[in-house]
Amino acid sequence: MQLSRSPDLKRLRDEGYEVAITERGHLVVSHVPYIGADGEISFGQLVSTLNIVGDVAQYAGDHSAFFVGGVPSDRDGAPLTRLINQPDLNQVLEEELIAAVGMSSKPTDNYQNYHHKMTTYIAMIGAHAQSMDPSVTAITHPAVADDDPSGPFEYLDTASSRAGISVISDKLRLGKVAILGLGGTGSYVLDLVAKTPIGTIHLYDGDDLYTHNAFRSPGAPSLAELRAKPKKVEYLANIYSRMKRGIVPHAEFVTEANIDELRGSDFVFLTMEGSQTKRMIVEKLSEFGIPFVDVGIGLNVVGSVLQGAVQTIARTPADTERKPERHGLVFDTPENEDVYDLDIQIADLNALNATMAVIRWKKLFGFYGDLEDEHYSVYSVDGNLLINDDRP
Repeated sequence: MQLSRSPDLKRLRDEGYEVAITERGHLVVSHVPYIGADGEISFGQLVSTLNIVGDVAQYAGDHSAFFVGGVPSDRDGAPLTRLINQPDLNQVLEEELIAAVGMSSKPTDNYQNYHHKMTTYIAMIGAHAQSMDPSVTAITHPAVADDDPSGPFEYLDTASSRAGISVISDKLRLGKVAILGLGGTGSYVLDLVAKTPIGTIHLYDGDDLYTHNAFRSPGAPSLAELRAKPKKVEYLANIYSRMKRGIVPHAEFVTEANIDELRGSDFVFLTMEGSQTKRMIVEKLSEFGIPFVDVGIGLNVVGSVLQGAVQTIARTPADTERKPERHGLVFDTPENEDVYDLDIQIADLNALNATMAVIRWKKLFGFYGDLEDEHYSVYSVDGNLLINDDRP
């Protein structure tokens, strides 16, 4: 049974308790602090039987519970007799789950649900341990595997539910997103969107992973990994697939031969360099009706310092009257002194460029409020100036 199907069990998990449901239908909260018979603080497991209707746990009034690990006691090592009604129980509830004692405590109006029941017992048992050490707690925020095979993550995203923004986060539950170019900025885009509930993220880049990539991307590849020269997309997919399901690497660049693979995408991040191929991609994305964000960094050496800017351009199917080249959709990389093209290591600007692109994407899909709906932003390093323009 999935914890997420029962609101009060999900609440326990989201609040940071170590919650599990056993195959035989026991609800177990681990790492519950208590004082043992020796007068020392220990940690045990609070166990309750579950009333399950279909595949949902519904509290039916059973106010009893079990404790696994030892006998909850006070500071003097005396058992909590007002709580324990079955001392020296030693009952095998199931394999590796042996109850030391049985407990019974029923409030006037009984418990409202399993969350109310378990947290009340934890508070009564843990209060004695906290009188010795106020820092001990049953809340550990453990990583929990997602038991839903169709879920977007390998483990549960409890941050959104704890913050109460799950409905807002669901606006980003797109079917397919593509990132074209996994260099400095593209790899940071992946780092950010991999934390969102997108169904599949397709990575397109034909380059190998080189040393200069390590200095302009998140993370830290080992020397052995760099010597192996894996494809960038395969290296990054391997890392982020530890967390995010549905990452699909394509060790190739997007060309006219494979552009149709982008059909059906809900969004595309253009994190590639300017070229005539990029012009073709923009035209095709417009033809396919796919919204996208284009990014760019320009740097030059002025005296003994670097000067430059970071830009973000958004386009949606509604932008048919906007000329492609307006505000810097650059298709031809000029032969100038742009030192960024020389693989200079400016991971901070790559990360900023990616962040601006992802924020623009989230605005387009209603995650962030957007009063002005600007489609062009440029950040100038000199003067720390941010300019927004190109509004509908």
